Amino acid sequence: MIRLPILVFGLLFSLQAMAAELTVSAAASLTNAFRELAPLYEAKHPDTKVQLNFAGSGALLQQIAKGAPVDVFASADQITMNQAQEQGLIKADQRSDFVSNALVVIVPVQSSAAPASLEDMTKPAYERIAIGLPASVPVGRYTKAVLEKAGLWAAIEPKMIGAQNVRQALDYVARGEVDAGFVYATDAAIMPDKVKVAFTAPTEAPILYPIAPVASGANPDAAKRFVDFVHTDEAQAVLAKYGFGKP
Repeated sequence: MIRLPILVFGLLFSLQAMAAELTVSAAASLTNAFRELAPLYEAKHPDTKVQLNFAGSGALLQQIAKGAPVDVFASADQITMNQAQEQGLIKADQRSDFVSNALVVIVPVQSSAAPASLEDMTKPAYERIAIGLPASVPVGRYTKAVLEKAGLWAAIEPKMIGAQNVRQALDYVARGEVDAGFVYATDAAIMPDKVKVAFTAPTEAPILYPIAPVASGANPDAAKRFVDFVHTDEAQAVLAKYGFGKP
């Protein structure tokens, strides 16, 4: 007679545990920082388990659009988040910018020379250049915009080795498979033993990362709490440790 209530209680507890999962889809460049932030959030909200999903912002948007179970979306650019908002995929009234970044050119640490400017990258010494795919990867869009403004995209595009996300571009350079690459300053900073920064590429607009709860998310209250959390002094200190600036 006692087993049935215990079984029912156990089933209810399991369902509650499943409902308490919070899935955060974040741009690849946020990987290290968010992996440190997740347990800090869980410590404040022990009834919630954070599941992290990292990829290029465009790929994450496609996943959400196709119905992937996501509660929070953090993009590396405004364009991708704008697209999510236009499709009604996020809660626009809870959208905010939470960090900034910078675009840099890196070369393998063992390279004897490094470009000093965008013009230098048109030289024969730089035959293979890792660039995020502009159609779906924010760092690629920033790169293309910078090169177009400088009148150099036509000269450099044929040298492009396309990357699915910024971490892939970083890996290409770190392994010496390309002569140079465009990544975020925060990504370059995690591999100082394998890559070195040649120079910072000036973007026309600041690189700001937006975050928002996903409209179809199963855990809206926790999603809002997580978005609020990344703006706290505690979370901003962790993000700053990984090289992110204030928005």
